[in-house]
Amino acid sequence: MLSSTSKATYARLTDAARPSVLLDFLTPAFVRTSAARPFSCSSHCRSRIGNAPVSIPAEVNLRLLEPPSRRKVVSRVEPPRIIEVEGPLGKMSMALPTYMTLDQNLETRKATLKIPDRKERKHREMWGTTRAYLQNHVLGVSEGHNAILRLIGVGFRASVEPTATTVKPEYPGQQYVSLKVGYSHPIELGLPQGVKASTPQPTRILLEGTDKEAVNQFAAEIRMWRKPEPYKGKGIFVNGETIRLKAKKIK
Repeated sequence: MLSSTSKATYARLTDAARPSVLLDFLTPAFVRTSAARPFSCSSHCRSRIGNAPVSIPAEVNLRLLEPPSRRKVVSRVEPPRIIEVEGPLGKMSMALPTYMTLDQNLETRKATLKIPDRKERKHREMWGTTRAYLQNHVLGVSEGHNAILRLIGVGFRASVEPTATTVKPEYPGQQYVSLKVGYSHPIELGLPQGVKASTPQPTRILLEGTDKEAVNQFAAEIRMWRKPEPYKGKGIFVNGETIRLKAKKIK
């Protein structure tokens, strides 16, 4: 048996005899990699929606209105300019951010949005969003937006009524969508301004309007009363919505 002093001496001699250079197959394990190394080596694919021009039909007029001057009121926030779009189906307007410019070519009838700094994150985000809003407004006043709802279920039906018993009118001449979707009482929903509804079939609802956001929002409110369920496939489906059926639980 070796004493403690002999063991310490033997350990020092053994460590001195070991080579200080790592072996080739151990080198990759001790190499430090940078923390910012990307997962993919390919370049980022950025969206080009904001840079795409918006085609303006011949029957649509696009105007850029400057904000009214406020001499008495002193404010550090610059008021946004207003884009007014007028067509055969109506008139719509939207706010244009102060850092964004609108270039309109009257010969080719195309409008392009531009931002001063593409490296600014907020400018890039609002660039594509504003362009999408402008495109929806142009299509809304020229062709219109629509949503088709399908009522699938035993006894499900819908109708458009001029009056309602459970809802008070919000504006004169308001119509209501009456739903019979399995409740003990009919569901009455008032149509928002600018949205028209019709029922070509008892199980179909057609919503039309110039504002795409208002049409889809009202369609979502109707769908909330009977969401599609995955076992029998019953519910209210919007446009081309589908649902995958699940297997029934058999005991």
